[in-house]
Parts: sequence; C-alpha cells; structure tokens
Amino acid sequence: MAPKRPKAAGAFPKPVESTAPERPDPNALYAALDLGTNSCRMLIAQPKGSQFHVIDSFSKSVQLGQGLEKYGRLSRASMGRTVTALRVCRQKIERHNVGRMRLVATEACRRAGNGQEFMRQVQRETGLTLEIIKPEEEARFAVISCAPLVSTKTEQLLVVDIGGGSTELVWLDLSQVAPRDRPRSIMRLHAGFHPPESPFPAAKVVDWISVPLGVATLRDQFSDVSDDAARYALMSWFFEEQLANFAPYADEQAREGFQIVGTSGTVTTVAASHLGLRRYDRTKVDGLRMSSDQIEAVIQRYLDLGPTGRRRDPRIGPDRQALIMSGSAILQALLRIWPTDRLSVADRGLREGLLYAQMSADGVLEDGPL
Repeated sequence: MAPKRPKAAGAFPKPVESTAPERPDPNALYAALDLGTNSCRMLIAQPKGSQFHVIDSFSKSVQLGQGLEKYGRLSRASMGRTVTALRVCRQKIERHNVGRMRLVATEACRRAGNGQEFMRQVQRETGLTLEIIKPEEEARFAVISCAPLVSTKTEQLLVVDIGGGSTELVWLDLSQVAPRDRPRSIMRLHAGFHPPESPFPAAKVVDWISVPLGVATLRDQFSDVSDDAARYALMSWFFEEQLANFAPYADEQAREGFQIVGTSGTVTTVAASHLGLRRYDRTKVDGLRMSSDQIEAVIQRYLDLGPTGRRRDPRIGPDRQALIMSGSAILQALLRIWPTDRLSVADRGLREGLLYAQMSADGVLEDGPL
C-alpha cells in the first residue's frame, strides 16, 4: 500500500546524505536525482550484491539552462518546466516509500545568479530539497559510476563526463594497484578524491578539471557561426584551449595500458551510430569499446550529413542534432590529445555514482568483485 501523502509540500522529509545506520537494511530503496543543464533524471534502486537493481527511473528534457549563457539567470519558463518534472519525481519517491536519497543540481544552478533562489522555489513547490554540488563532487560521482567498466589491464585512466553545461575530466593512476583490484580501488573514492589511509589501495587522482563548457554552453558560444564545418572546428579547438592547466595535457600517453571512459549522451550516440542501431539499445552500447579511428569515422559522417541529414538520422534526431556536434567537438579534442584504442562507452553517470556512494557509505553493498 502506498504511503499517505503529506498534507503540505514542505512536510516532505528532507533527503539525507547517507551516514551509516547502525543496522543497514539490505532491502532499503535509494534514490538519486541529477538536475542538469538539459535534463532532469532520477533512479530509484535497491542494493543487490556488489551492484544495485533499478526499481524505477525518470528522465525528462527540461532545458533548464536555456538562455543562461546570454542572461546569466534561469528563465521563468525553464524553471516552470523543471518544477513540473520534479513533481513527477516526488510522486515516484512517495510511491516507492524511498527513505534514502541524494538529490543534486549541477552546472546550470551553479552558474545562475538565481540558482539558490530556484532551489528554495523547488522546496516550496515540490517539497524536495535539492543541493547544488561542487564540480569536484560531480566529477567524483561520475568516476565511481564508471568503475565496473575499467579494465584490469589499465594503468592510466581518463574519465570524461560531457554534460550540458560543463565537462569533467579526471585522470587516475592505477599502476600501483594490483590488476584485479583496480575497478574496486576506484569505488573507494566515494570517501573523496584523497581518501583517508586504508589497508586497501585506492586509485591515485593525478589531476581533475571541470571545464564550464558542455554540449549546450559550447554550442551557444558559437551560435553566430553559420558554416557547419567551421563551427565544429572552432568549437573543438576552443575546448582544447581550456585544458591548458590540466596537468596531463602536455604529456604524450602510450596507447598500451591507457583507457578513456566516456559518459554522456554524446558518447552513447556516437556508439549507436558506429553500431548502426536503428533503435537505441543500452545493452549493446554500455561497455562498448571503440578506437579513436572508429570515433573519427562517425564524426566525419555527421559532418557529411550536415544539419538536415543529422536531423533525419534516427540515431540523432531533431532534438539532439545541434548538441551532437558540440559534444563531438569536445570528444575529438580529447582524442587529438590522447588517442586511444580503448575508449569505453558508459551509459551511466552521476546518478549511478550517487547511488554507489550512498550504498557504500551505508555498508549495504557486498565487498565482492564488481
């Protein structure tokens, strides 16, 4: 039986950042919500072994950051769309009687002059308390979510999360970790990029960076350039310039023992195009490995198609056709600097990282192989 609804929105319990309960309930449900520049997405899941089982999910394009680049504020229309989506999320949380949750907002709310004001509006109108997290925390959760995709042969790892308003890059050195323990060592970063001393090795974070350019904000920066190919080239070189202070930027990286894990709609769309899928299939995309040459071939096809052709392509569609080129420009910049034979496609990200972090902190995940 569904729990009774609170009498007022404000009566909805505040989400709590997980602190280990005395007796963790292995059957408890957890929620993770990611309010980004383009989308509002949520997962509700239950611990299952060393992983979790998704019970319910939600994803809606709200375009919260529309007009942010120009005006520096969230618009009334975009906030209205977002509140409507968040009401659906609240209903799902109530329906499943979720007790543990982490609800976060990222780049659009970080940058907007009225971001904190909007958080208060969300609490008043939906009863949900969202927190605006810092870029480092966003990057860390993305890294944790990708741990199961890391090869035991990987010694140097670059995790890239291409969002709507920002792109996070984290470089990890796994060379001092036993091969079989490398994926697990990344999971231990739930305590922070520099976790306390432990008898178990953690991955070493060489450097990380949050570039305030994602698929939407980079596109908006060059919206005045009419030529499709010229706009793409300018976006790619402009993004590379933003990496000058990223420590590994000046270093050449041998392909052997090096892996990139990419998590974003851009990377999954490129993967679907590479596979020639007529309909998106997560089971075929998540964990797929691609080489730099294969990715370059897909991007070149996108350029050859042009805006009209991309709009008609079933793997891209009218809503994503403009965003796929700014995302591809970011991806190409990274592969230009660090070519690889192993770019792993991750259809996972912040929400999964939030779930792993909560469950790990509560001690409800088995300490077995990922």
